[in-house]
Amino acid sequence: MQITAAVARSTGNPLTIETLELDELRPNEARVRIVASGVCHTDAIVRDGIYPTPLPAVLGHEGAGVVEAVGDAVTAVAVGDHVVLSAAYCGKCDRCRAGQMAYCENLFAADFGGRRPDGSTAFSSDSEPISSHFFGQSSFAAFANVVEESLIKIDPDVPLELMAPLGCGLQTGAGAILNELKPDLGSTLVVLGTGAVGSGAIMAGKIAGCARVIAVDIHDSRLEMSKELGATDTINTTRQKLAEAVNEITSGRGADYIVDTTARPELLEQAVDALAIRGTLALVGAAAPGTTASFEIGASLVKGWTFKTIIQGSSVPQIFIPRLIELWQRGQFPFDRLIKHYPLADINQGFDDSKNGITIKPVVLH
Repeated sequence: MQITAAVARSTGNPLTIETLELDELRPNEARVRIVASGVCHTDAIVRDGIYPTPLPAVLGHEGAGVVEAVGDAVTAVAVGDHVVLSAAYCGKCDRCRAGQMAYCENLFAADFGGRRPDGSTAFSSDSEPISSHFFGQSSFAAFANVVEESLIKIDPDVPLELMAPLGCGLQTGAGAILNELKPDLGSTLVVLGTGAVGSGAIMAGKIAGCARVIAVDIHDSRLEMSKELGATDTINTTRQKLAEAVNEITSGRGADYIVDTTARPELLEQAVDALAIRGTLALVGAAAPGTTASFEIGASLVKGWTFKTIIQGSSVPQIFIPRLIELWQRGQFPFDRLIKHYPLADINQGFDDSKNGITIKPVVLH
């Protein structure tokens, strides 16, 4: 069938709106009519050649829509079901069988390979293969053939145009707190970067019962929003030094947990000085492969601090996303306040507005 999609054709250039051919379903796939798709930083770094998905490609990995057909092997959803789309995983490796799908041993092939295991692509243009199955979905398209592992069935009464961002960014930020760090009641959490991922972490910090949630950014407008989401304090690093400001806020004790969404080495290096004794510094932001950071290991030895990386909020999407929706319904996870909608024709504006700090979470409507 012919469908409309936004295509990343060459490294670093805007996406183009094109008519593509969508092939037949495979047994492990469902055809989803995409209603909305979030624009995420990971889409941008793949467009820009930092991660290795072959171009041309249909990106998009925060889709939401309605199931229109299912393959013979699909049991998780049926025609007419409303779904949120999240990351793919193989379901067969040791990590997947241990319930750690975010750390699937075949993650790069499943999410960034741009091909099915047999080498085929779901999309083509005049017989030219167009990379598909980005995170198992490729949701910057009117329709997509989505692998079963990427499908999360949700209540049909929930608005799809708001649910799309739960597939990656918000799940990553909230999951880093609620699934992985599990902060002690009354502890101090610092969040570096208040985009969608950081905002998810801030809201989750409040839910978890952190006494202080300190938001850090360079945009005052985002810091003001973070206060409305649950931040107790803010730091603008264009005017304040990170460690000095955190230590001042905490009366010299430092932060029990610091979550970095920026992947900027200079911030990670400064963050160590802002940690409390036995504190944890967690990286959730994506950097170019080969990026390094240097940590002071002399005086900081006596802190007994921990550095860890977290993928996809260490979540099982089929379990965690419905829980986030329930928290939203209760008014405890108001992520809808971050969203601005864009028509598919304006998808590149959404990318630009996100990069420039104008919009926290662009969502494309199909």
